Amino acid sequence: MHTTRQTCLERDAQDPLRHLRDLFELPADTIYLDGNSLGPLPKATPERVAATVQQAWGQDLIRSWNSAGWFEWPLRVGDKIGQFIGAQPGQTVATDTTSINLYKVLKAALALRPGRSRIVSERSNFPTDLYIAQGISRDSGHRVELVDQDDIAGALNGDVAVLMLTHVNYRTGAMHDMAALTRAAHEAGALVIWDLAHSAGAVPVDLLGADADFAVGCGYKYFNGGPGAPAFAWVHPRHVDAAWQPLSGWWGHAAPFAFDPQYEPASGIARYQCGTQAIISLCALDVGMDTFLASQALGGMAALRAKSLALTDLFMQLVDDFASANGLSVVTPREHGKRGSQVSLSCAHGAYAMVQALIARGVIGDFRAGDAQQADILRFGFTPLYLRFVDVWDAAQALRDVLHSGEWQAAPFQQRQAVT
Repeated sequence: MHTTRQTCLERDAQDPLRHLRDLFELPADTIYLDGNSLGPLPKATPERVAATVQQAWGQDLIRSWNSAGWFEWPLRVGDKIGQFIGAQPGQTVATDTTSINLYKVLKAALALRPGRSRIVSERSNFPTDLYIAQGISRDSGHRVELVDQDDIAGALNGDVAVLMLTHVNYRTGAMHDMAALTRAAHEAGALVIWDLAHSAGAVPVDLLGADADFAVGCGYKYFNGGPGAPAFAWVHPRHVDAAWQPLSGWWGHAAPFAFDPQYEPASGIARYQCGTQAIISLCALDVGMDTFLASQALGGMAALRAKSLALTDLFMQLVDDFASANGLSVVTPREHGKRGSQVSLSCAHGAYAMVQALIARGVIGDFRAGDAQQADILRFGFTPLYLRFVDVWDAAQALRDVLHSGEWQAAPFQQRQAVT
């Protein structure tokens, strides 16, 4: 069937998830395709955060650690996240940042594999993951080995302590087979850490089903917790009490208010906390999770994934008509089982300016720089909680117009900003 803007409007009218869009503040005349970097504001967030600030903090003061349950928030919010990553209650904690949590779990994992000297990761992994591994290796003596996607399984042998991967690649949207790679690592005696930053809330994740060892992820992308929202950590039950995480702060103590001068870790995932938690940020993330949980009554993650694939299929179909003639190519895998919830277009020249020209038209995507091996990327995230099929149509037409008009070549669009 030939796709038109009218057929997209008809699909939106039949979309069982369409009313979830009403839960978000979305600026008029803006098509937001950057929820894979920062999710939009849920409408319920300002009131809930204001109540925490004005009443719980302003009036109840320190009593709110008990009366408002602040002390339990990291585990309570963690359990909400756990429902979307294949975890059981009590296995996930919302705390700190993805980078800090990766430091914790990588150190813990290495301690469980003494005598092994290598950390294997993908060359195109998100840089902060590589930086954390490199920093640890300088002190521990481990060697960080970076390989291409097709060479991961072949790099696994008896000297590998940890395989550290991001489930969905931040640049291309390519998705690893979590179960298969975890199984390959275990057959070599290695442990696996999965970074879920671009998959939690975007694709179905089953950590227990895949027999994963450790996982981390963030709360500000698909879970809409706000800029700098707390991240999360998950540890398989067989490991959670077997190793200490290195940031042994008082919130991870077995009895933090005993004020014992000797550290004794709490049992379970609570030991992966460190210092006093960011309560106001946790409040915003809690609202983001409640907004996400509203999808449960409409089919949950399966329904969201089906719509995500339909949105990304449509965008690929539309840009295929003009991409190659304008120096663009789709680098995101077209096979459903091999991609996340984004579409990335590679471009040898002008990608940054093209994105800026789109933003000027009210279509917000983002840019990721290439390197000696990869071209620059125009990146578009498709979040099924609030995006419509007509948004996809309009975004594709805006990109076509930007390319055909050559407006992206204007001087203002060439000026790099601090955040791209």
